Amino acid sequence: MARVVVDVMPKQEILDPQGQAVANALPRQGFEGISQVRQGKRFELEVADDVDDETLAKIAESFLANPVIEDWAVRRVES
Repeated sequence: MARVVVDVMPKQEILDPQGQAVANALPRQGFEGISQVRQGKRFELEVADDVDDETLAKIAESFLANPVIEDWAVRRVES
């Protein structure tokens, strides 16, 4: 078995209200120096060793992310 991580983030040109809310709240909590926050999603998948990168890309693009407004990246990690 292999562990795969899929990171999904809003595209840079898409407004991120959740990220903005976090960025606005940080100074009120005493955390200074943070100018921007973008909030995304992380998926961890346990997959069979024979699942290829093309299949993982299709899963990310068609099921885990909305490619109109989100970018995604797939990477294999140590189990």
